[in-house]
Amino acid sequence: MRKILCVGPQWRGSNAAALFKAFSRLGYIVDVVDENYYINLNNHKLLTKVIDKIFFHQHVMEFNEAVSRSINIFRPDLILVYKGAFVLPGYLKQWKLNGPVINVYPDVSYRSHGKHLPHSLPLYDWIFTTKTFGLSDMKSDLNISNASFVPHGFDPEIHRPLTAAGELKKQLTSQVSFIGTHSPKKEHYLSALLKAIPTLDLKIWGNGWQRSTAVNLNGAIQYRELLGDLYAMAINASAINLGILSEQVMGASSGDLITSRTFHIPAAGGFLLHERTTESITYFKEGSEAAFFLGEEELIQQVKYYIVQDIERRSMADKGKQRAWAQHSIDQRAESLLTALKEKKIVVQQ
Repeated sequence: MRKILCVGPQWRGSNAAALFKAFSRLGYIVDVVDENYYINLNNHKLLTKVIDKIFFHQHVMEFNEAVSRSINIFRPDLILVYKGAFVLPGYLKQWKLNGPVINVYPDVSYRSHGKHLPHSLPLYDWIFTTKTFGLSDMKSDLNISNASFVPHGFDPEIHRPLTAAGELKKQLTSQVSFIGTHSPKKEHYLSALLKAIPTLDLKIWGNGWQRSTAVNLNGAIQYRELLGDLYAMAINASAINLGILSEQVMGASSGDLITSRTFHIPAAGGFLLHERTTESITYFKEGSEAAFFLGEEELIQQVKYYIVQDIERRSMADKGKQRAWAQHSIDQRAESLLTALKEKKIVVQQ
C-alpha cells in the first residue's frame, strides 16, 4: 500500500490536515479532497447564508462527486475519510468497490453533526474513534463492531514552542486562557473562576462565545478563534492553559474524557491545567507533567496555587512537552492506525 486518498478539511492547524501530513512524512503518496472547497460552513452574512442554504444539497453532491473523480484518477490503495459528515451513503458504497474505505471519527457524538453519519458510518470497512466510549455507543446504536480507539495527537508543524512579539504578544498574553468552542459547562466553570478571582487576567478564545450569558465573562471573551501559529503562540503566552472538556450531548453516553487540546498544549510548551478524568491522567503524570482538577472548586484552588508558582509551572511544562513529543505526536497515531489496518488485513503491506 503506497497511495492514500484523504477526505477532509486541510486548513492550517486542523486535526485532519495534521493526520494527512503525517502520512506524507511516513512516505505515503497522498491526495486530498477538502470538503471546505465545496461546502461553506463559515458564512456570517445573512445573504450568503440564505444562498448557501438554497444550494447546500448541490454543494454536498459536488463534494461527493469530487471524491469519486479523485478515486478514478488517483487509484488509491486506501481511502481515509476524516469525520465525513457530508459523505453520502450511496457514494460511499461506490467508493468501496475500488478498495477499503475507513473513517477517523473525532467527535463526541455522531448524532449531532447532520443527518448522514448514522447511515454512512455502518458502511465503512473500519472506524477509528478518538473516544473510548464511542466504541460502545456505535455498537449499541448502530451495531458497529468494526471499530477501535485511537487518541488524538499533536501536529509537530503547528503545536511547538512559538513566541509572539510586539502588539501581537500583548493581545495574546494572559495569566489564564481557555481556547475552545463555547458550551454551557465551560461557561459555568470559567464564570465561577472569575467570580472567585475577579482580578484574574483571563482570556477566552473560540467559536460560539457570543452565546455566553455570564456577564462577568464579557471582558474575558475575545470573540474570535485562534488557529495554526496563533494558537501555538497563545498557548505560550498564557501562564496557565485550561483543558475544560465538553459535556455529554445527544447521541453520546459520555462527555469528553480527553480532547485534542490534551496533547496540543503540552506539545507547544504550555502549562496544562486539565480536567481530571480516568483517561486524562494516564497520558501525563499528575503534579509532574501537568496539573488536574475535578469540579469548579478544585479548578479555583489549582489556579490560585499555580499562578504564583512560576518555577514549578515551567518545570512541569517542560516535562509535559518532553512526554508529548516522545509519545503523542500525530505521526505516532498515523503509524498505529496503519499497523492496525495491516493486522486486520484491511490493507496489504507492501
